[in-house]
Amino acid sequence: MKNILIPLLLILFSSTAESQSIKTRVLKDNLFIPWEIVYGPDNHLWFTQKNGFICRMDTAGTRTDTLLYEPTTATIKETGMLGMVLHPDFIAHPYVYVAWEYLQMPDSIITERICRYTYNFAANSLSERFVLIDSIRGHKYHNGCRLQIADNKLFATIADAANNDNPQNVNTINGKIIRINLDGSIPEGNPIYNSPIWSWGHRNPQGLVYANGKLYSSEHGPNTDDEINIIKPGRNYGWPMVRGYCDLPAESSFCDSTEVTEPISAWTPTIAPCGIDYYDYTLFPQMKHSLLLTTLKNKHLYCLKLNEDGTQITESKIINEVNHGRLRDLCISPDGKIFLTTSNSDPNGGGPYIDKIIVLESAESGTDPRNDFLIYPNPAANFIHINIPDNEEKLTYTITSEASGKRFYKGTLNISFPGIDISELPTGTYCINIANGKNIVFSQSFLHLR
Repeated sequence: MKNILIPLLLILFSSTAESQSIKTRVLKDNLFIPWEIVYGPDNHLWFTQKNGFICRMDTAGTRTDTLLYEPTTATIKETGMLGMVLHPDFIAHPYVYVAWEYLQMPDSIITERICRYTYNFAANSLSERFVLIDSIRGHKYHNGCRLQIADNKLFATIADAANNDNPQNVNTINGKIIRINLDGSIPEGNPIYNSPIWSWGHRNPQGLVYANGKLYSSEHGPNTDDEINIIKPGRNYGWPMVRGYCDLPAESSFCDSTEVTEPISAWTPTIAPCGIDYYDYTLFPQMKHSLLLTTLKNKHLYCLKLNEDGTQITESKIINEVNHGRLRDLCISPDGKIFLTTSNSDPNGGGPYIDKIIVLESAESGTDPRNDFLIYPNPAANFIHINIPDNEEKLTYTITSEASGKRFYKGTLNISFPGIDISELPTGTYCINIANGKNIVFSQSFLHLR
């Protein structure tokens, strides 16, 4: 066993001055392990629940809709409705990609499937299941299943299904990170001809994000060496021959002969890293140019500061304001707010559902946004309605196209006239700015469908 706590160049601390700028608030509770959370282009939170549900919620937590329920979803230990990602051009292609497990009959074999569903804006539901990859060997442990779209390709983490023979065997996709086209076909340029495999030698990667032109992944080690990796095509990440760095004699020999790519960070004792995202917003300037990492065992949110080119981690901070138990995933809104999901319910579905969605906001941001502006519905068809705080007067609004910047509407608002007729707008994405005098007090994007 290695005696590495964390690379010596990292500094693990929490700054009191920075801590004063963060507050947390529970948006939604009584959930069953929301495994994935995504901030959608409709300014809503999309999330899976492990027991087969895909849901959509406004960012104030006032309304949650079930978009889909897959009753055949397996919920044994680490199986379930897991990773999810939305198509990058969601208006033209309203596709939702999801990874989940079911029991393949007649032998009840745990099997993983990656599917695409189509979102119906009018019905606010998902349908038209299209299977991209099926019959992936699953297990009650080690399924991976984090999804990411980059350069119009779908990446997915496929864990080793608790079998150490899989990661170094390029004839199976277990223990790999795969890359496929958005229609499920195999792209040109993959390292192995006619194979979805992008990299191999993985144990159980449960975090994936594309940033700085790089694909970052978090990965569970065994009893040592949890990892953060930069994923490169055709590279071997060592498992089970290598744990963490190539710093033991047997590991060094294997690394030299197979060109193993070492992690940019490793933890012993383990922290059980999970969802990962990239933060580069002004709301929390102390987190800019960092990877944010949720952890299960350590129950912390980590801020991993990157060097200028994003190839190394220079600092590691624990965000001490987050004290909600095991943390499963996170996403970030365009204004820099951070949304977290917990993982505290019994994974088999026994007992009460006790998980939450939590938002991290600036401590100086004011009151609960339930009392602030709220635009609905989103997507919209003929009208958008606006909840206006009681203390706001003399408000004006403008509606502009996000694609062209062209201004379509301008007018005044008050509490007695909260609706705007947008029936003549072409289909597209728009931004509404609300101002009090010369100061913009609210800005939000919305989708319009004619």
